[in-house]
Amino acid sequence: MIPQLRIVLPLLLASAAAAQNWPSFRGPGASGVADHQNLPVAWNVSKGTGIAWKTAVPGLAHSSPIVWGDRIFLTTAVSSKPDAGFRRGLYGEGDASDDQSVQQWKVICLNSKTGAVLWERVAYQGTPKEKRHIKATYANATPATDGEVVVAFFGSQGIYTYDLNGNPLWTRDLGRFDVGAYDLPEYEWGTASSPILYRDLVIVQCDQQKGSFLTALDRKTGKTVWRTERDELPSWGTPTIYPGKTRTELVTNASNFIRGYDPMSGKELWRLGGSSKITAPTPIYSGDLMVVASGRRPEAPIFAIRADGSVAWQKAQRGPYMPTPLFYRGLLYVLGNAGIFDCYDFKTGREIYRERIPHQGSGFSASPVVSDGKIYLSSEDGDVFVVQAGERFELLAKNSMNDPIMATPAISGGTLTVRTEHQVWGIRRK
Repeated sequence: MIPQLRIVLPLLLASAAAAQNWPSFRGPGASGVADHQNLPVAWNVSKGTGIAWKTAVPGLAHSSPIVWGDRIFLTTAVSSKPDAGFRRGLYGEGDASDDQSVQQWKVICLNSKTGAVLWERVAYQGTPKEKRHIKATYANATPATDGEVVVAFFGSQGIYTYDLNGNPLWTRDLGRFDVGAYDLPEYEWGTASSPILYRDLVIVQCDQQKGSFLTALDRKTGKTVWRTERDELPSWGTPTIYPGKTRTELVTNASNFIRGYDPMSGKELWRLGGSSKITAPTPIYSGDLMVVASGRRPEAPIFAIRADGSVAWQKAQRGPYMPTPLFYRGLLYVLGNAGIFDCYDFKTGREIYRERIPHQGSGFSASPVVSDGKIYLSSEDGDVFVVQAGERFELLAKNSMNDPIMATPAISGGTLTVRTEHQVWGIRRK
């Protein structure tokens, strides 16, 4: 190689990686991975060290930020009830919130460099058509973008799309969703599965007590391209596009079956049983294996699945209840709600370590993300723990945000974007 290219090529690759977009839940392919970002390991909210900006965001939302270029997109639901809130923590109650007041469902765009609000749109205003869990919000689903359209899914309130400047494009009402406890149908917990974009399709997974379905809409018009009925219980995981060697598959996590579909037609290709009765984590993949997990006991499985739906390996009672697992550099990391952090060999399932994250007690709902060998774990108590990736567990830092964290951070443009209950933070090196 020409000597000058040895210097220039790595710089160009690093620059391209730093500009990587984070277009949907957990970034490209729901992987949670963005290298060459040079993120800080430690920062200090009180002193402002490592904090590039912070922006207050109204309302309640567990949806995650997404990033395209110099823009961050968020959703929120603003209650007319002054004391509206959610109850974080490790507990088993399944009660619905009593907040049935008029809400404003909003889509907000921020400048990723400064945190300044570029635009804000009220997608829908009215009394909620569904209830929510006391730990949930009315805006749980993360938006998605492909650099041309921004798609926000507000469950029973519908789907809303905008261009990057906030101009409305189309809306769709998919009906009222009854999503809650499979064994106590009088409880309602609300929707959480996020939309994804694939080619010219907006794909949404709509599992509920009765009448579950998977549908693809034309991203330009909102018209139905296909709709596949599903014999399923309520679920909360986001579907994933798996680019296999011989075919591309749309993979869904749900209670009766984990399924693979043809994303262009909605035709079911395979199914796998044995999941939990409550499923929330999103499928992930690397190479010729997918990992699908769920945390409801007694099953709480982790499945490593081949493209045909056959099982390469599996673990019982090791699956996470809420956080989506993380694959990175040949290892699989699994974060449980209670703070147990497991590491496995991705190809074989061999356990490498099992450690407890020293959190304050409320546990974890956000999914882990990783950059440049550092794994970021966000707790409901508002602490971001940083763990060294690799076969030896090493806790590098604990960063207190002084505000609860339920949303999964985004990584793009050398910035860790963290959404807490009341703020969005841009964390990066000066």
